[in-house]
Amino acid sequence: MKEKIGIGIIGTGFARRTQIPAFIALEKAEIKSVASGSLENAESTAKEFGIEHWTNDWKETVKRADVDLICITTPPNLHLEMTLFALENSKHILCEKPMAMNVTEAAEMTVKAKEKSDLLTIIDHELRFTNGRMKAFEMIREGKLGKIRHAKYHFNNAARGNKDLPWNWWSDEEQGGGALGAIGSHVIDTFHWFLGARTKSVFCQLHTHIKERPVKNSNEQREVTTDDETLLILRFSESSLIEDATASVSISMVEAGSYRNAVEFFGEKGAIRIEDGGEIFLTDTKENTWEKIDFDLGKVASGMAVNGWSRGFVNIADKITSAILEGESKVEHAATFEDGLAVQKVLDAARESDEKGCVVEMV
Repeated sequence: MKEKIGIGIIGTGFARRTQIPAFIALEKAEIKSVASGSLENAESTAKEFGIEHWTNDWKETVKRADVDLICITTPPNLHLEMTLFALENSKHILCEKPMAMNVTEAAEMTVKAKEKSDLLTIIDHELRFTNGRMKAFEMIREGKLGKIRHAKYHFNNAARGNKDLPWNWWSDEEQGGGALGAIGSHVIDTFHWFLGARTKSVFCQLHTHIKERPVKNSNEQREVTTDDETLLILRFSESSLIEDATASVSISMVEAGSYRNAVEFFGEKGAIRIEDGGEIFLTDTKENTWEKIDFDLGKVASGMAVNGWSRGFVNIADKITSAILEGESKVEHAATFEDGLAVQKVLDAARESDEKGCVVEMV
């Protein structure tokens, strides 16, 4: 059995801040190559982390014989081609969310992944792996809340509230940018995983508050074609954990105020709230006061921000590398391509709902 797995990274944004530091901290992993559309970014990233190979041709990274796992951390419009090429070259895959541009692409990726059943194919919903969400997942299944009736998700990040922030792929519908895909995909996956159910109907309102952004190194302004605010109302199919359950979602990338990333579940006996870092608060229908639960939130690797995204990725990175070394093609609790496809169906339905101004029933 190999002692280490070789990792190829495509993309130098999120990967540079989170994925690379997490994998470097693992003795059983070694990053062999980093690719970026910008050779300058690839080189600077490689030199920062002591990675031996960098390139502006991502196919070079995929083809390397010493690379076992490909991490796709690019805009969504590139996921399909990169995933199919990686599968053709028999590489394990960790693909960023949203999985694809639409259901058609996600379905093709899922079919091809099934044909390569010996390979690990995962969507990077790392928040599943925070210690807090794992603990809450078990608490719900132990019946602490009774049957779940309603869920709420609140995401507020003022990072894109500055109108002088330059136009980039996040502003471009054709590249898969926007709050619905970037954050809404995590929200939908969170509900599906926690509740053991799928979404059966969606009502969505998308909005763009900052309608133009400056072009970098230019005096020009360019139209923003993506949403920076997403509002959702959902209903779920039945499962053993829920009863006629609904959900409401508020996502904003432009609201001033403190950053927040919190999910709440309300049941017949009480409620639970999980905050960004994995912190858990519990209440019941008698006291109606929130009590914080004390436990180990987990660690982050050197150079990572201290938050739930980092803690979750440190945990999932360890699980993925162990699975590959042991010849496994599954990681317990990890989001599969089938899970990614289920999320993509909701995203597509949400866009249809916004366009038509109506509830869209899932097929």
